[in-house]
Amino acid sequence: SIMAKGITPRAEDYSRWYQDVIAQAQLADYAPVKGCMVIRPNGYAIWENMQRALDAMFKATGHRNAYFPMMIPESFMKKEAEHVEGFAPECAVVTHGGGKKLEENLYLRPTSETIIWDMYRKWIMSHRDLPILINQWANVVRWEMRTRMFLRTTEFLWQEGHTAHATAEEAEEETRRMLGVYATFAEEHMALPVIQGLKTDAEKFAGAVRTYCIEAMMQDTKALQAGTSHFLGQNFAKAFDVKFQDRNKELQYVWATSWGVSTRLVGALIMAHSDDEGLVVPPKLAPIHAVVVPIWMKDDQVEDMQRIGGETFDALREAYPDLVFRLDDRREMRPGAKFAEWEKQGVPVRIEIGPRDAEKGQVVVVRRDTREKTFLPRDEAVSGLGSLLETIQKDMYTRAGAFREANTHSVDDYDTFKTRLEEEGGFYLAHWDGTAETEARVKEETKATIRCIPFDAPEESGKCMVTGAPSSRRVVWARSY
Repeated sequence: SIMAKGITPRAEDYSRWYQDVIAQAQLADYAPVKGCMVIRPNGYAIWENMQRALDAMFKATGHRNAYFPMMIPESFMKKEAEHVEGFAPECAVVTHGGGKKLEENLYLRPTSETIIWDMYRKWIMSHRDLPILINQWANVVRWEMRTRMFLRTTEFLWQEGHTAHATAEEAEEETRRMLGVYATFAEEHMALPVIQGLKTDAEKFAGAVRTYCIEAMMQDTKALQAGTSHFLGQNFAKAFDVKFQDRNKELQYVWATSWGVSTRLVGALIMAHSDDEGLVVPPKLAPIHAVVVPIWMKDDQVEDMQRIGGETFDALREAYPDLVFRLDDRREMRPGAKFAEWEKQGVPVRIEIGPRDAEKGQVVVVRRDTREKTFLPRDEAVSGLGSLLETIQKDMYTRAGAFREANTHSVDDYDTFKTRLEEEGGFYLAHWDGTAETEARVKEETKATIRCIPFDAPEESGKCMVTGAPSSRRVVWARSY
């Protein structure tokens, strides 16, 4: 029965399972260009729902959308030294246009700080021009060697916010505010608990003063960075000579932030919630909220059952004009095949109606997340659907939280850390001496990195698990995507 579903069980091969779920749910396909993917309608619908929710949150915090070109002059990329050094190996470069070699090479944007800050120089003269709060929804290109659908592809879709401020305090506040927006989105929409914290210098964005992140745990207990927000200080303002006249008529460099999340969130959603039957989508991001499947055994039942299915479908649409429903009354397909198809696609609720149910005026309501069946009078199934979807959303968040909790461990010595990481994976809360050397050594020896220094890590004096040097709080170590 396993291969009938076309999905390798998680326990057998997690990364094969992930690819199978994507294929069977028809979320994406491999593109002819190495490392690129085609996002299919089922996958794109999830991204659109993410986009819609995030975009509303950005607008509510005062941001506006703009669009900047995808090609960046090479000289721009070279202006911020740390930035170009961080991105150069991943860049795709255009050398010819219109049949001729270009006078200056153009980089396909790996991120847009440079071109945006070149524009900000023109737009910012005085403190009255600040703050500038701009976001863009775009595609970016990073020449990755090892790709994995949604999580890491050569070209991907994302949003990138770029803001300019008169003071360091205001920029820092913005950086934190946007991290909070990401955390709220992950927890309330994706049903994914996240840890908010600060990246170490080794893990921060190239060109940033500080990088903040949200980190989530996937079902294989690996970490996934689900969003970052950067305090850029005056680095880009200095590189692009962006100054403003302050209230005292003195010239100052502008303070900056940038922040982004990408289509990798679709990968996070798949890895955090799905099961061996296929995709499981939190109701708030589901492209389809419920599917109605009328069932018949004999030909003379078809018309009746299709009519009753249609009435149920209409009742749902009338009761919930903002939700999306499907009626699956295809004649040539067996009920089991229909159920499997909708399960693979992760539709949160399935409503089945057979001739016997119809006689009793009842329906069968099946939850995708727990696969639990309930028999209900038809009217009750319709009127209760809204609260059922809310319950599913909450339960998915609770389950993901309990899973992370069960796989988070406190360790004090390096040998224990190495053994346990290898045997059971998970997040490890351990003391660190604050040096890049120790961090690099652990990464080299175990493939684990410091995911973040959590905001809510309590002050606690201890000793670095590797060197024994003093430390004042535990950090989160894990293997990651």
